[in-house]
Amino acid sequence: MKLNDPELVRRQYETEAGLATRRDAQNRFLEGENAFDVALAAVVEAHPRRVLEVGCGMGQLAQRVAASVDAEVVATDLSSRMVELTRARGIGASVADVQDLPFADGEFDCAVAGWMLYHVPDLDRALAELCRVLEDSGRLVAVTIGEEHMAEVWELVGNPPRERPFTRENGDEHLRRYFPRVERRDVDAALVFPDAEAVRAYVESTYFAHALTSPVPDFDGSFRSRTRTTVFVAER
Repeated sequence: MKLNDPELVRRQYETEAGLATRRDAQNRFLEGENAFDVALAAVVEAHPRRVLEVGCGMGQLAQRVAASVDAEVVATDLSSRMVELTRARGIGASVADVQDLPFADGEFDCAVAGWMLYHVPDLDRALAELCRVLEDSGRLVAVTIGEEHMAEVWELVGNPPRERPFTRENGDEHLRRYFPRVERRDVDAALVFPDAEAVRAYVESTYFAHALTSPVPDFDGSFRSRTRTTVFVAER
């Protein structure tokens, strides 16, 4: 199973159900630094005038960016439902593919790609497009996860994490093909689930759910799983 299979990606994000469950777990069970805060800080420190977010999901990050900087925020996603939810937050959003962005060269001074580049079939084409729509010295904030992200959860169900095209470990190499300056900011934390049912809800919300080799077993007490997130800050 490939994380960048277009049909699997379409099914995962045609509604907000799975993503909303994972975001809720992030909000309720996080122990440690929040990667959303680190990504937002990377945008704010650039003092942007016009920001593009690709793969905006339900629009939470775009909304936070709009509230934190004096800039126009534009959002895109392949899912019409995600675009609808983002528009409901007061953000200008449209359906678009990061591999073929409908914007002119140098139209933005900051772009955000959060937790989505590992879903793109042609990563090089996507990065080339993001580079193209950024002005000289423009900044890309790209958020991804590491190979050990949520490893304890996947070990629990006998299903090790799949290989991802864009990760903490290989992101720098990919980005440097298009951006001469790349900084890696690691965010290591954990999700502490209160019980087995909370773990089940998380697992069932994921891209991997249909391919599990065993269900989440019953257990008493809480369950802790490491999160390994990286915010890459790349500049032209």
